Amino acid sequence: MSTPVSSDLTLQETVERALARSKADGCVVLATESSSANLRWANNTLTTNGVMLTRSLTVIATVAGKTGTSSGVVTRSALTRDEIDAVVKAAEEAARAGDAAEDAQPLIEGAATSDWNEPPAETSIRVFDTFAPALGDAFGKARDTGRHHYGFVEHDLSTVYLGSSTGLRMRHVQPTGFVTMTGKSADLSGSAWVGQATRDFTDVDATTLAGELDRRLDWSERRIELPAGRYETLLPPTAVADLLIYAYWTMSARDAHEGQTVYSKPGGGTRVGERLSPSNLAMYSDPAYSGLECAPFVVAHSSSSTQSVFDNGLTQGGTHWIRDGELSALATSRYSAELTGLPVTPYVDNLILDIPDPAGSIDDLVARTERGLLLTCLWYIREVDPQTLLLTGLTRDGVYLVENGEVVGLVNNFRFNESPVDLLGRFAEAGGTVPAFSREWGDYFPRVAAPALRVPDFNMSSVSQAS
Repeated sequence: MSTPVSSDLTLQETVERALARSKADGCVVLATESSSANLRWANNTLTTNGVMLTRSLTVIATVAGKTGTSSGVVTRSALTRDEIDAVVKAAEEAARAGDAAEDAQPLIEGAATSDWNEPPAETSIRVFDTFAPALGDAFGKARDTGRHHYGFVEHDLSTVYLGSSTGLRMRHVQPTGFVTMTGKSADLSGSAWVGQATRDFTDVDATTLAGELDRRLDWSERRIELPAGRYETLLPPTAVADLLIYAYWTMSARDAHEGQTVYSKPGGGTRVGERLSPSNLAMYSDPAYSGLECAPFVVAHSSSSTQSVFDNGLTQGGTHWIRDGELSALATSRYSAELTGLPVTPYVDNLILDIPDPAGSIDDLVARTERGLLLTCLWYIREVDPQTLLLTGLTRDGVYLVENGEVVGLVNNFRFNESPVDLLGRFAEAGGTVPAFSREWGDYFPRVAAPALRVPDFNMSSVSQAS
């Protein structure tokens, strides 16, 4: 099913019209078009597929007053000339009615980038031309064994055009795709999950993913009940991503400066400069990281403790959040950088964890394990204590017992209590860094690369009845 966009204006013309209509002291316009395609399946049968095209317009108006500069931000699906004019008017009214913005800064200046006049990118159902036939073959094999496949794939090409009254004209195309697959045993009592992020589906092999589901369902044929406790635990890259993303999302310099987070220094200030791990690990973001490319400039539809609408168009490059085991940066806008005395390091839309001397893949870690647990993914993750970043959540779709280097059976689910920051300080072994799609957060933050980790004492705080 397709939802067409009806407009006789290009996105560049939309930006220019909004800027021309603005009577504010300053104006930033973000015009975005998203083209997406999807497939869904259940019980070894495709159920839905579709393509959708949507547009949105954000206008940020700034007005200088006696006590400072205020801002008004309005986002709508504006297609016609009248609708665009209405968004501009609403943003200006909001700016004039509001108080001075504490994060007010001069708007970023610049010129048009070389790709400004390029049209928005569009995907289509053809992006799944290789994936879909292989998925059909996996359905046939599953029917033969009595197993069941469920899941969905999505591919999105989102093009944003950023223009400002200070001359900026910038364009960025963000490809985002992922596959999430769940397999269930013939009696539906056992389940397994695999997932992968992708930019274009050329690197997604449905046969390989279905084969991994089968391997995990084979492991599930023997059931083992274990009590709560601390276990040597192997976290594959997907589960590491589940935890790592939360550690990244809480890296607000302002929140840390105000004593609210695990990155706050007792007595005041932040822990920047403090060692978080005995390992010389690196956790960083880089818009140019191969396979995880993202916007090289700030795109902010609202202001928060970590971003500012006044920073739209600000160039951002690679940032080491942790370098050689030491906390080296926290996320700042220009305003919060001044507030905290830290460099300007905006959030970047990807995250990479590298650990020196990697010890192979998750299978290699399993082969060296005398006795321990192998997780596959975590879910329903919630924060318990922001001061330590203690998180709680549940295991899901496969916790397995490893003995003498082999997986010997499926274990009951647990509730866990762990801090990802603490884990970085006490893991015993790490694998190589690979793309890692988080089961919990991948829909929101798919661009992650992480290693598998061996944790000697992962806290399974209670047995869970979740299945």
